[in-house]
Amino acid sequence: MKSGPIEIFKQEVVDNISSLGKANDLQRLSLDWFVESFKYKYSYNFSALGRPIIQYPQDIIAMQEIIWKVKPDLIIETGIAHGGSLIMSASVLSLIDYCEAVEKGEKLDPKAPNRRRVLGIDIDIRAHNHEAILAHPMAHRIEMIQGSSIDPDTVTKVKQFAKGYKNILVTLDSNHSHKHVLAELEAYAPLVTPGSYCVVMDTIVDLMPDGTVIDRPWGKHDNPRTAALEYAKKHKEFMVDKDIDHKLQITGCPDGFLKRVH
Repeated sequence: MKSGPIEIFKQEVVDNISSLGKANDLQRLSLDWFVESFKYKYSYNFSALGRPIIQYPQDIIAMQEIIWKVKPDLIIETGIAHGGSLIMSASVLSLIDYCEAVEKGEKLDPKAPNRRRVLGIDIDIRAHNHEAILAHPMAHRIEMIQGSSIDPDTVTKVKQFAKGYKNILVTLDSNHSHKHVLAELEAYAPLVTPGSYCVVMDTIVDLMPDGTVIDRPWGKHDNPRTAALEYAKKHKEFMVDKDIDHKLQITGCPDGFLKRVH
C-alpha cells in the first residue's frame, strides 16, 4: 500500500528528529544559547492565556503536544508560581473535551462534572496569584493544594484526589534539589499511567556552568536531572524520551521527559 502525503510528512518529521539527535554541533550551540538567554531571564517573557508561565516557548509547545497526545483526564503539577502552566494545561484539556464532543456530535457543557482537571500543588500560593487564577475562565478546571509537595499529608491529599481518574500526567516544577525531586518522583510518578509522562522541569541546571544559579541551593550534580536519571535507572517502567529533547534542541528539560512504557 502506498503512503499518502500525510504519512510521508510524518515520516519526514521522524527522520528530521533522528538527524537532530546526531547534530552534536547544533546541540552545543543550543546549550550555549540557552545559557546566554538565561542571564536575561528569558523565560519570564511569556504567558499562557494572560498568566505568566515562566517557561521556554519550546517547552510550552512540547507540553501542549504531550497533553494532546496523551489526553489525560488529570494533570498533577507541583509548583504553581503565577499559574500560567495550570491555565495552559486546563485550556488544552478543554480543547480536547471540545473536540471529542464535536466528533461525537454532542453539545459540550464546559462546567459539567467529571471533566478533565488540573491539580496544582505549591508550598506557598501567593495571595495575588491565587486570586488571579481563581478569576480566570479556566478556573473551573483547576484545583490547588497549598503545602510542601513531599509532605506526607500533601501526598495523601493528592492520591485521594487522583482516585477515579484513569489517565494521569504529572509535571514536577517546585524545589529543584536532587533530594526533593527524587522524593516527588517516588510520590507521584507511580500515579502516571502507561503511555503518559512524568515531566521533570529545569533539568537543564545540570548542564549549565558552575555558578549559573547563584540564588538557589541547587546546581551541578544536585538538581532535577540527576534525580530524574536516578529514578529512571531504578524504575524500568519509565524511559527518558530523548526524541523530545532532539526535536526541541532548546529546552529547559533535557532528559526530563519520562515516559511510562508499562
